[in-house]
Amino acid sequence: MTTDDIATTGEITRLARTALSPSFPGATAPGWLLDELERGLGGVTLFALTGNVPSPESLAALTERMRGAGAPLVSIDEEGGDVTRLGGHATGSPYPGNAALGAVDDPELTRRIYRSMGAELAEVGVNLNFAPSVDVNTADDNPVIGTRSFGSDAALVARHAAAAVAGTQEAGVAACAKHFPGHGATVVDSHLTIPLVDADLALLDRRELVPFRAAIDAGARAVMTGHLNVPTVTEGLPATLSHAAITGLLRERLGYGGVIVTDALDMRGASGAIGIPEASVRALIAGADLLCLGPNEHADTLRATLAAVEAAVRDGRLSPHRLQDAADRTDALRRWLSGEAAASPDRDAGLEGARRAVRVTGALPGWNGTPPLVVEVESSGNIAVGPTPWGLHPWAPDAVRTDGTDGDADRVLDRAKGRGLVVVLRDAHRHAAQRSLTTALLTARPDTVVVEMGLPVWRPGSAVYLATYGAAAANAQAAAELLGLVPAPGGTA
Repeated sequence: MTTDDIATTGEITRLARTALSPSFPGATAPGWLLDELERGLGGVTLFALTGNVPSPESLAALTERMRGAGAPLVSIDEEGGDVTRLGGHATGSPYPGNAALGAVDDPELTRRIYRSMGAELAEVGVNLNFAPSVDVNTADDNPVIGTRSFGSDAALVARHAAAAVAGTQEAGVAACAKHFPGHGATVVDSHLTIPLVDADLALLDRRELVPFRAAIDAGARAVMTGHLNVPTVTEGLPATLSHAAITGLLRERLGYGGVIVTDALDMRGASGAIGIPEASVRALIAGADLLCLGPNEHADTLRATLAAVEAAVRDGRLSPHRLQDAADRTDALRRWLSGEAAASPDRDAGLEGARRAVRVTGALPGWNGTPPLVVEVESSGNIAVGPTPWGLHPWAPDAVRTDGTDGDADRVLDRAKGRGLVVVLRDAHRHAAQRSLTTALLTARPDTVVVEMGLPVWRPGSAVYLATYGAAAANAQAAAELLGLVPAPGGTA
């Protein structure tokens, strides 16, 4: 088909629509979305915070309704651990996240857990999971990756990236390795600005790109771009909008032939200065195939983006054959998704992994029949994690949460008189109030037990210390068992 043929047969609009993955509010597909699906809309991205996932049952009904209107790639962020959407956003995930799996370092366990998560997604009609995160987390102060990474060693991350991809796809769900070319060395959040990755190609080759090669070799059906400025590669652009990053590095250098998905284009790292429609055009020109528009980008954004893509083709900025190439790749993914896959949820794997991940320093105390006071110190989350519940309070008869302000130490010490004291932290290395309160408590009560549910970077030297490598429900239960707050397997509290 020639360019003129495409321009005169309405193919531009059809092809542009296949590249878009908008969102919508609520648990029922709105009329505009069903109409767009009937016209060939390529995908739909689901978000817990917009009410798409009140329960697995409602989600299954929703995806069935959408498939009655079209054949969308139905995507979601289900990483396990701290980033969970499938019910875990309300209760915490039954699966530990990547940091815990990296601490265990058993790729077969990682494969088993991702296969189980994939099976749960398949049961409710989700066929594209925006996971695993294969970023090598080399920056302790990384505000957005942290426990979402398998670790700071490229080889370790690579072997677990391959296992996660294999497990997900054994369940018949497409895996999406992210955030290319690697978000682990950043100290700002791409939701808010464009992070800088200060690495030349040689460093990228031996660090950031190692897990992506492993994921590609494992057959990853999708790769997600990050809105990352890597000056030696992207020339000041975010990778999502960079032809050199997507086509030059990912397609040509790494030889990747699957679907390339953008991270959400509403993020300021992608569209803050230019808007979502223009960012969409530039991402397509760069070589992206499927555009995730963002959690609050509905009918109006979809229509504005379609109009921008059509104008870019008419103006000669965007080749219609680039649109056809993108459509061909997403169609190939749909054909793969139509194959048979047999996997069942295996939630026992999640708790097993969480238990194996906990690291204990010092001798755990007994409580002599009197439950300890559990103090959870507030920590700011990030946009990717969202307001997912965390902490030990579901298993603690007496638990309080504090922000660590002046005077809290005295109030806690008074309340803990005559019994044990447990302080629960989350990424204390990033939160001065957590460190200050913990130090004050340990000064007065050296028997205080410290539980770190983020990355164990800051460790008070004198404390009995538990590191869970994540704040999922499974991680919390594993810590509660060790602390005697809940009966452990084969024993009593």
